[in-house]
Amino acid sequence: MKKILHVISSPVGEGSFSIKLGNAIVEKVKATNPGSTVKENNLVTKQYPHLVGAEIAAFYTPEAYRTPENIASLKVSDEAIAELMEADVIVIGAPLHNFGIPSVLKAWIDHVVRVGVTFSMSEKGYAGLIKPGKKMYIAMASGGIYSEGAMQAYDFNAPYLKAVFGFIGITDVTVVRAEGTSMPGVKDTALEKAIAGIQINTPVLN
Repeated sequence: MKKILHVISSPVGEGSFSIKLGNAIVEKVKATNPGSTVKENNLVTKQYPHLVGAEIAAFYTPEAYRTPENIASLKVSDEAIAELMEADVIVIGAPLHNFGIPSVLKAWIDHVVRVGVTFSMSEKGYAGLIKPGKKMYIAMASGGIYSEGAMQAYDFNAPYLKAVFGFIGITDVTVVRAEGTSMPGVKDTALEKAIAGIQINTPVLN
């Protein structure tokens, strides 16, 4: 049994390729690990706030010195991190918007990548604080082909997500792509091909 966190960032709704691909990944994880539970976090409807001075000040205030205002500013971040910490498998829907991730996904990342909580900083450098053993799947959707060819250099989505989550300790990351969703001759089978290519390598629990 696995605890699955499905993070949705597409504003398109149920017609979204990244949502459909993410759902397919979730279903395959569940099939591989019977009894698994799923928690969905829709960033479009939840709307995590972009960081402002109050949150940043609270992040860098030692716990013993936090004011009630600091604690209130940390509430959203604390809840998001708790969800991430609790999950065994994280599925992130990540449509490619202007060569990068949607702003709602960046806002959520800014709340979960937090000094002293999900990564440490010392004279020895940086270290991720997320415990080993988590598996992450990136359900990436794009209108063009970005896994190879001329447009590959414009994919700042998958490299960024692998880097930022690796930074906090989530290094087992698989990118599943539904690409060419706007291209004639490709779009009609793009999602089907992506779903067929999903490989689940999370441990099977007996």
